[in-house]
Amino acid sequence: MRSVESIMAELPPSSSATAVVGAGGEGGGGGWLYGWFVECHGLWHNVLMIVPSLLFVLYLASQAKRSFSKVSNGRSHVVASLYAILWLVSIFNLAWCSLQAWECAPGKQFMWSVISLFTTSGMLFLEVSLIAFLLQGNHASGREALTHTFLISALVVGLDIFLKGIYLFGFGIQLFDVSTNGSHWALWVIHKLLLTGVYGLIFFMYRSRWRERLPARPAFQNYISIMFCINATALLACALAAHGTGFGLWLYNITVICYHAMYLPLLYVTFLADFFQEDDLHLENVYYSEMKDAGFFDVDWE
Repeated sequence: MRSVESIMAELPPSSSATAVVGAGGEGGGGGWLYGWFVECHGLWHNVLMIVPSLLFVLYLASQAKRSFSKVSNGRSHVVASLYAILWLVSIFNLAWCSLQAWECAPGKQFMWSVISLFTTSGMLFLEVSLIAFLLQGNHASGREALTHTFLISALVVGLDIFLKGIYLFGFGIQLFDVSTNGSHWALWVIHKLLLTGVYGLIFFMYRSRWRERLPARPAFQNYISIMFCINATALLACALAAHGTGFGLWLYNITVICYHAMYLPLLYVTFLADFFQEDDLHLENVYYSEMKDAGFFDVDWE
């Protein structure tokens, strides 16, 4: 029986090196981990996407027992539904952030498109639901408000999925592959333009005589301000990327990182965190303090 050394000696040098590298790449866990974590977008991109998403899911899990108890005993159908959807979307978002390498893998384009479609649609559903909630003003409570909110969200997200599905599976345009210059940027420009317009409208309503029609909490105003800035920046980035500008692509990637890493925690802090406080009196004090700071109790006693 011939030894391994004699067989390797007869192979050309390039064949021997290729065999060794191929064996290490296919069977070595280190090579696979390096390709998954470092290649495609780079190390820091993946770290900034994965770590915040993972920490948020772990935080939700650590608070799950107390939160489920509050939701079960509470009377707010809006909060209960929002919390359940937040859990589902957070898991999808963590999976999406962890599978960034699929975007650059030719054999994973279909799966990448599917998980991207589900994740972005789930986050858009939350966005539209909260916009509808805010526009209903102080009457946004009970089953009727929940029905109206989710009906609007379902219609908007359903249309969004339909249009994106035509792009993806009808025309074969890779919407979620932002490394190329193509017609997909036109859809993203329209998408960001609509969101920027809606957030901008609410942003200016809070600073006009129509602000009384909106919930008075300053935390809601801060949420609208942040989302308006993020979407306005993303709109600019998409417009620049559509013209083949490298800075536009870089700026768009920054907005994607900020959105997927920070949006769900921002939503939780703004709309749900106070609801899950153990002391209901503390919750009332928080609401009173914020409204007082906003000037809603200012009275001229003279």
